[in-house]
Amino acid sequence: MIKPRNFHQPPQPTMSGQPISQPQTNDPFIHLKILPNPDGTITRLRGDQHTPPSSNPSLPIPVLTKDIPINASHNTSARIFLPRKTLNPSSSAHKLPLIVYFHGGGFIFFSAASDFFHDLCSNLANDVNSIVVSIDYRLAPEHRLPAAYDDAMDALHWIKTRPDEWLRKYADYSNCYIMGGSAGANIAYHAGLRVATEINLNNSLNIKGLILSQPFFGGTKRLPSELKLLNDAVLPPHVCDLMWELSLPLGVDRDHEYCNPTVGDGVGVLDRVRELGWRVLVSGCEGDPLMDHQKVLARVMEEKGVVVVRSFTAGGCHGVEVRDLVKQKELHNLIKDFISFHI
Repeated sequence: MIKPRNFHQPPQPTMSGQPISQPQTNDPFIHLKILPNPDGTITRLRGDQHTPPSSNPSLPIPVLTKDIPINASHNTSARIFLPRKTLNPSSSAHKLPLIVYFHGGGFIFFSAASDFFHDLCSNLANDVNSIVVSIDYRLAPEHRLPAAYDDAMDALHWIKTRPDEWLRKYADYSNCYIMGGSAGANIAYHAGLRVATEINLNNSLNIKGLILSQPFFGGTKRLPSELKLLNDAVLPPHVCDLMWELSLPLGVDRDHEYCNPTVGDGVGVLDRVRELGWRVLVSGCEGDPLMDHQKVLARVMEEKGVVVVRSFTAGGCHGVEVRDLVKQKELHNLIKDFISFHI
Protein backbone atom coordinates (compact mmCIF):
# COMPACT_ATOMS: atom_id res chain seq x y z
CA MET A 1 0.00 0.00 0.00
CA ILE A 2 1.23 3.50 -0.77
CA LYS A 3 0.82 5.57 2.38
CA PRO A 4 1.88 9.10 3.26
CA ARG A 5 5.59 8.90 4.00
CA ASN A 6 6.96 10.33 7.22
CA PHE A 7 9.05 12.92 5.42
CA HIS A 8 10.90 13.83 8.61
CA GLN A 9 12.66 10.46 8.56
CA PRO A 10 15.29 9.42 5.99
CA PRO A 11 13.44 7.80 3.04
CA GLN A 12 14.02 4.10 2.51
CA PRO A 13 13.92 2.52 -0.96
CA THR A 14 10.99 0.20 -1.63
CA MET A 15 12.25 -3.13 -2.92
CA SER A 16 9.03 -5.19 -2.88
CA GLY A 17 10.79 -8.12 -1.28
CA GLN A 18 12.96 -8.74 -4.35
CA PRO A 19 16.61 -9.81 -4.02
CA ILE A 20 19.20 -7.05 -4.13
CA SER A 21 22.40 -7.95 -5.94
CA GLN A 22 24.24 -4.77 -4.87
CA PRO A 23 23.72 -2.29 -2.03
CA GLN A 24 21.65 0.78 -2.91
CA THR A 25 22.95 3.89 -1.22
CA ASN A 26 21.50 6.56 -3.47
CA ASP A 27 18.77 8.52 -1.72
CA PRO A 28 16.02 8.84 -4.35
CA PHE A 29 15.15 12.37 -3.16
CA ILE A 30 18.73 13.46 -3.75
CA HIS A 31 18.82 11.64 -7.10
CA LEU A 32 15.70 13.49 -8.24
CA LYS A 33 16.74 16.81 -6.67
CA ILE A 34 13.53 17.27 -4.74
CA LEU A 35 12.69 18.07 -1.13
CA PRO A 36 9.57 16.67 0.55
CA ASN A 37 7.29 19.08 2.35
CA PRO A 38 5.16 18.21 5.40
CA ASP A 39 1.94 18.91 3.47
CA GLY A 40 2.71 16.22 0.91
CA THR A 41 3.97 18.55 -1.81
CA ILE A 42 7.57 18.69 -3.01
CA THR A 43 10.08 21.44 -3.67
CA ARG A 44 11.80 20.93 -7.02
CA LEU A 45 15.45 21.95 -6.97
CA ARG A 46 16.26 21.30 -10.62
CA GLY A 47 17.39 24.27 -12.69
CA ASP A 48 16.04 23.23 -16.07
CA GLN A 49 15.73 25.98 -18.65
CA HIS A 50 12.53 26.95 -20.44
CA THR A 51 12.21 27.99 -24.08
CA PRO A 52 9.64 30.67 -24.95
CA PRO A 53 7.37 30.13 -27.96
CA SER A 54 7.99 32.01 -31.20
CA SER A 55 5.32 32.39 -33.87
CA ASN A 56 7.14 35.04 -35.90
CA PRO A 57 7.51 33.71 -39.47
CA SER A 58 10.22 36.26 -40.24
CA LEU A 59 12.64 34.53 -37.87
CA PRO A 60 15.04 31.95 -39.38
CA ILE A 61 13.59 28.99 -37.47
CA PRO A 62 12.28 25.76 -39.03
CA VAL A 63 9.29 25.40 -36.68
CA LEU A 64 6.96 28.08 -35.36
CA THR A 65 5.44 27.71 -31.89
CA LYS A 66 2.76 29.30 -29.76
CA ASP A 67 1.05 28.61 -26.43
CA ILE A 68 -2.73 28.38 -26.05
CA PRO A 69 -4.55 28.01 -22.69
CA ILE A 70 -6.83 25.00 -22.28
CA ASN A 71 -8.27 25.05 -18.76
CA ALA A 72 -7.59 28.16 -16.72
CA SER A 73 -8.78 26.58 -13.47
CA HIS A 74 -6.18 23.81 -13.86
CA ASN A 75 -3.54 26.06 -15.43
CA THR A 76 -3.20 23.66 -18.37
CA SER A 77 -2.18 24.70 -21.85
CA ALA A 78 -0.90 23.48 -25.20
CA ARG A 79 2.20 24.42 -27.14
CA ILE A 80 1.62 24.04 -30.88
CA PHE A 81 4.52 23.29 -33.22
CA LEU A 82 4.01 24.18 -36.89
CA PRO A 83 6.68 23.44 -39.53
CA ARG A 84 7.59 26.72 -41.20
CA LYS A 85 7.48 25.13 -44.67
CA THR A 86 3.74 24.59 -44.18
CA LEU A 87 3.24 28.34 -44.68
CA ASN A 88 4.50 28.03 -48.23
CA PRO A 89 1.48 28.63 -50.50
CA SER A 90 2.41 25.63 -52.64
CA SER A 91 1.93 23.29 -49.65
CA SER A 92 -1.22 24.88 -48.21
CA ALA A 93 -3.53 22.34 -49.81
CA HIS A 94 -1.83 19.45 -48.03
CA LYS A 95 -2.75 19.18 -44.35
CA LEU A 96 -0.34 17.54 -41.93
CA PRO A 97 -0.71 14.62 -39.52
CA LEU A 98 -1.57 15.73 -36.00
CA ILE A 99 0.49 14.37 -33.09
CA VAL A 100 -0.76 15.08 -29.57
CA TYR A 101 2.32 14.79 -27.36
CA PHE A 102 2.72 14.29 -23.59
CA HIS A 103 6.12 14.98 -22.05
CA GLY A 104 7.89 12.74 -19.57
CA GLY A 105 9.24 13.42 -16.11
CA GLY A 106 7.83 10.69 -13.87
CA PHE A 107 4.56 12.67 -13.53
CA ILE A 108 6.37 15.11 -11.21
CA PHE A 109 8.64 17.20 -13.48
CA PHE A 110 8.82 19.45 -16.51
CA SER A 111 6.48 21.16 -18.91
CA ALA A 112 5.98 21.66 -22.64
CA ALA A 113 8.30 24.68 -22.32
CA SER A 114 11.22 22.70 -20.82
CA ASP A 115 14.02 23.30 -23.26
CA PHE A 116 14.72 19.65 -24.13
CA PHE A 117 11.02 18.84 -24.66
CA HIS A 118 10.54 22.00 -26.70
CA ASP A 119 13.50 21.00 -28.87
CA LEU A 120 12.28 17.39 -29.17
CA CYS A 121 8.80 18.46 -30.31
CA SER A 122 10.25 21.04 -32.69
CA ASN A 123 12.47 18.37 -34.26
CA LEU A 124 9.55 15.92 -34.31
CA ALA A 125 7.36 18.38 -36.21
CA ASN A 126 10.16 19.12 -38.67
CA ASP A 127 11.43 15.55 -39.15
CA VAL A 128 8.01 13.90 -39.47
CA ASN A 129 6.39 16.90 -41.22
CA SER A 130 3.54 17.02 -38.74
CA ILE A 131 1.79 19.41 -36.41
CA VAL A 132 2.67 18.61 -32.81
CA VAL A 133 0.50 19.75 -29.91
CA SER A 134 2.43 19.34 -26.66
CA ILE A 135 0.22 19.32 -23.58
CA ASP A 136 1.00 20.89 -20.23
CA TYR A 137 -0.77 18.75 -17.63
CA ARG A 138 -0.91 19.00 -13.85
CA LEU A 139 1.97 17.43 -11.96
CA ALA A 140 2.07 15.11 -8.95
CA PRO A 141 2.21 14.92 -5.97
CA GLU A 142 0.25 18.16 -5.86
CA HIS A 143 -2.15 16.57 -8.35
CA ARG A 144 -2.01 12.79 -8.16
CA LEU A 145 -3.18 10.46 -10.90
CA PRO A 146 -5.66 10.40 -12.55
CA ALA A 147 -5.31 14.23 -12.77
CA ALA A 148 -2.87 13.95 -15.71
CA TYR A 149 -5.23 11.54 -17.51
CA ASP A 150 -8.14 13.92 -16.94
CA ASP A 151 -6.05 16.78 -18.35
CA ALA A 152 -5.19 14.65 -21.38
CA MET A 153 -8.86 14.11 -22.13
CA ASP A 154 -9.57 17.78 -21.52
CA ALA A 155 -6.88 18.61 -24.07
CA LEU A 156 -8.21 16.17 -26.66
CA HIS A 157 -11.72 17.60 -26.35
CA TRP A 158 -10.21 21.09 -26.70
CA ILE A 159 -8.35 20.03 -29.86
CA LYS A 160 -11.55 18.51 -31.23
CA THR A 161 -13.22 21.94 -31.26
CA ARG A 162 -10.46 23.34 -33.52
CA PRO A 163 -10.08 26.52 -31.44
CA ASP A 164 -6.79 27.56 -33.05
CA GLU A 165 -6.17 28.89 -36.54
CA TRP A 166 -3.11 26.68 -37.11
CA LEU A 167 -5.10 23.57 -36.28
CA ARG A 168 -8.03 24.61 -38.46
CA LYS A 169 -5.87 25.47 -41.47
CA TYR A 170 -3.08 22.92 -41.35
CA ALA A 171 -3.96 19.87 -39.20
CA ASP A 172 -5.38 16.72 -40.77
CA TYR A 173 -7.95 15.61 -38.20
CA SER A 174 -8.40 12.36 -40.09
CA ASN A 175 -4.81 11.36 -39.32
CA CYS A 176 -4.18 11.84 -35.58
CA TYR A 177 -1.87 10.11 -33.12
CA ILE A 178 -1.53 10.23 -29.34
CA MET A 179 2.14 10.15 -28.34
CA GLY A 180 4.27 10.40 -25.24
CA GLY A 181 7.67 9.62 -23.82
CA SER A 182 8.23 7.87 -20.47
CA ALA A 183 5.47 9.04 -18.08
CA GLY A 184 4.00 10.90 -21.05
CA ALA A 185 3.68 7.57 -22.86
CA ASN A 186 1.83 6.20 -19.83
CA ILE A 187 -0.53 9.19 -20.11
CA ALA A 188 -0.90 8.63 -23.87
CA TYR A 189 -1.80 4.97 -23.28
CA HIS A 190 -4.41 5.67 -20.62
CA ALA A 191 -5.83 8.57 -22.61
CA GLY A 192 -6.05 6.24 -25.58
CA LEU A 193 -8.04 3.74 -23.54
CA ARG A 194 -10.47 6.48 -22.58
CA VAL A 195 -10.75 7.78 -26.15
CA ALA A 196 -11.51 4.27 -27.37
CA THR A 197 -14.68 4.27 -25.26
CA GLU A 198 -15.79 7.74 -26.42
CA ILE A 199 -17.09 7.16 -29.94
CA ASN A 200 -17.89 10.81 -30.61
CA LEU A 201 -14.40 11.98 -29.65
CA ASN A 202 -12.65 9.28 -31.65
CA ASN A 203 -14.76 10.05 -34.72
CA SER A 204 -13.99 13.76 -34.44
CA LEU A 205 -10.23 13.27 -34.24
CA ASN A 206 -9.99 9.95 -36.07
CA ILE A 207 -7.15 8.57 -33.98
CA LYS A 208 -5.02 6.19 -36.03
CA GLY A 209 -2.79 4.94 -33.24
CA LEU A 210 -0.58 5.44 -30.21
CA ILE A 211 3.15 6.19 -30.20
CA LEU A 212 4.73 5.11 -26.89
CA SER A 213 8.41 5.91 -26.45
CA GLN A 214 9.99 4.16 -23.45
CA PRO A 215 6.63 4.03 -21.63
CA PHE A 216 6.75 4.35 -17.86
CA PHE A 217 5.07 1.28 -16.33
CA GLY A 218 5.90 -1.04 -13.47
CA GLY A 219 4.60 -3.34 -10.78
CA THR A 220 5.43 -4.58 -7.31
CA LYS A 221 7.51 -7.43 -8.75
CA ARG A 222 10.96 -6.63 -10.06
CA LEU A 223 11.50 -7.88 -13.61
CA PRO A 224 14.90 -9.03 -14.98
CA SER A 225 15.73 -5.72 -16.66
CA GLU A 226 15.23 -3.97 -13.30
CA LEU A 227 17.31 -6.50 -11.37
CA LYS A 228 20.07 -6.19 -13.96
CA LEU A 229 20.12 -2.40 -13.63
CA LEU A 230 19.41 -1.92 -9.91
CA ASN A 231 22.10 0.76 -9.72
CA ASP A 232 21.40 2.39 -13.08
CA ALA A 233 22.83 5.90 -13.18
CA VAL A 234 19.79 7.43 -14.88
CA LEU A 235 16.68 5.77 -13.45
CA PRO A 236 17.37 3.05 -10.88
CA PRO A 237 14.27 1.09 -9.83
CA HIS A 238 14.11 2.50 -6.30
CA VAL A 239 13.89 5.99 -7.82
CA CYS A 240 10.97 4.80 -9.95
CA ASP A 241 9.38 3.53 -6.74
CA LEU A 242 9.48 7.02 -5.28
CA MET A 243 8.02 8.56 -8.44
CA TRP A 244 5.14 6.11 -8.26
CA GLU A 245 4.74 6.76 -4.53
CA LEU A 246 4.39 10.46 -5.29
CA SER A 247 2.05 9.95 -8.24
CA LEU A 248 -0.36 7.09 -7.56
CA PRO A 249 -3.54 7.62 -5.54
CA LEU A 250 -2.93 7.23 -1.83
CA GLY A 251 -3.64 3.76 -0.52
CA VAL A 252 -2.69 1.73 -3.60
CA ASP A 253 0.51 -0.07 -4.59
CA ARG A 254 2.34 -0.42 -7.91
CA ASP A 255 0.01 -3.18 -9.02
CA HIS A 256 -2.65 -0.56 -9.57
CA GLU A 257 -3.83 -0.33 -13.19
CA TYR A 258 -2.26 3.12 -13.64
CA CYS A 259 1.14 1.49 -13.16
CA ASN A 260 0.66 -2.18 -14.07
CA PRO A 261 -0.98 -2.64 -17.51
CA THR A 262 -1.83 -6.31 -16.86
CA VAL A 263 -4.57 -5.47 -14.34
CA GLY A 264 -7.73 -3.39 -14.22
CA ASP A 265 -10.57 -2.54 -16.56
CA GLY A 266 -8.24 -1.11 -19.21
CA VAL A 267 -7.29 -4.59 -20.40
CA GLY A 268 -10.87 -5.14 -21.53
CA VAL A 269 -10.91 -1.82 -23.39
CA LEU A 270 -8.13 -3.14 -25.64
CA ASP A 271 -10.82 -5.11 -27.47
CA ARG A 272 -12.26 -1.78 -28.55
CA VAL A 273 -8.80 -0.54 -29.54
CA ARG A 274 -8.49 -3.58 -31.82
CA GLU A 275 -11.94 -2.93 -33.30
CA LEU A 276 -10.98 0.66 -34.08
CA GLY A 277 -8.00 -0.61 -36.06
CA TRP A 278 -5.43 1.42 -34.12
CA ARG A 279 -1.78 0.48 -34.42
CA VAL A 280 0.57 1.03 -31.49
CA LEU A 281 4.29 1.77 -31.69
CA VAL A 282 6.25 0.76 -28.57
CA SER A 283 9.93 1.68 -28.54
CA GLY A 284 12.62 1.15 -25.92
CA CYS A 285 16.20 0.05 -25.35
CA GLU A 286 18.18 -2.51 -23.36
CA GLY A 287 19.82 0.15 -21.18
CA ASP A 288 16.46 1.10 -19.66
CA PRO A 289 15.53 -0.74 -16.43
CA LEU A 290 11.89 -0.47 -17.51
CA MET A 291 12.36 -2.37 -20.78
CA ASP A 292 10.76 -5.60 -19.57
CA HIS A 293 7.69 -3.72 -18.31
CA GLN A 294 7.44 -2.11 -21.75
CA LYS A 295 7.58 -5.54 -23.37
CA VAL A 296 4.84 -6.72 -21.01
CA LEU A 297 2.71 -3.79 -22.17
CA ALA A 298 3.29 -4.75 -25.81
CA ARG A 299 2.42 -8.38 -25.07
CA VAL A 300 -0.81 -7.47 -23.28
CA MET A 301 -1.94 -5.50 -26.32
CA GLU A 302 -0.87 -8.20 -28.77
CA GLU A 303 -2.78 -10.84 -26.81
CA LYS A 304 -5.89 -8.72 -27.34
CA GLY A 305 -5.27 -8.63 -31.08
CA VAL A 306 -3.98 -5.05 -31.24
CA VAL A 307 -1.36 -4.50 -33.95
CA VAL A 308 1.85 -3.54 -32.13
CA VAL A 309 5.02 -2.35 -33.81
CA ARG A 310 7.93 -3.09 -31.47
CA SER A 311 11.34 -1.44 -31.60
CA PHE A 312 13.80 -2.35 -28.85
CA THR A 313 17.43 -1.45 -29.50
CA ALA A 314 20.75 -2.24 -27.83
CA GLY A 315 22.41 0.10 -25.37
CA GLY A 316 20.95 3.47 -24.50
CA CYS A 317 19.25 4.54 -21.28
CA HIS A 318 15.89 5.78 -20.14
CA GLY A 319 15.14 9.10 -21.85
CA VAL A 320 17.94 8.68 -24.38
CA GLU A 321 15.77 10.00 -27.21
CA VAL A 322 15.33 13.33 -25.40
CA ARG A 323 18.97 14.41 -25.26
CA ASP A 324 20.82 12.18 -27.77
CA LEU A 325 20.09 13.75 -31.15
CA VAL A 326 21.19 10.65 -33.06
CA LYS A 327 18.78 8.43 -31.12
CA GLN A 328 16.12 11.10 -31.42
CA LYS A 329 16.51 11.15 -35.20
CA GLU A 330 16.24 7.35 -35.29
CA LEU A 331 13.01 7.54 -33.29
CA HIS A 332 11.59 10.20 -35.57
CA ASN A 333 12.41 8.10 -38.64
CA LEU A 334 10.61 5.21 -36.97
CA ILE A 335 7.59 7.44 -36.31
CA LYS A 336 7.63 8.72 -39.88
CA ASP A 337 7.48 5.16 -41.20
CA PHE A 338 4.75 4.32 -38.68
CA ILE A 339 2.59 7.27 -39.79
CA SER A 340 3.23 6.67 -43.50
CA PHE A 341 1.47 3.30 -43.14
CA HIS A 342 -1.85 5.19 -42.97
CA ILE A 343 -1.18 7.63 -45.81
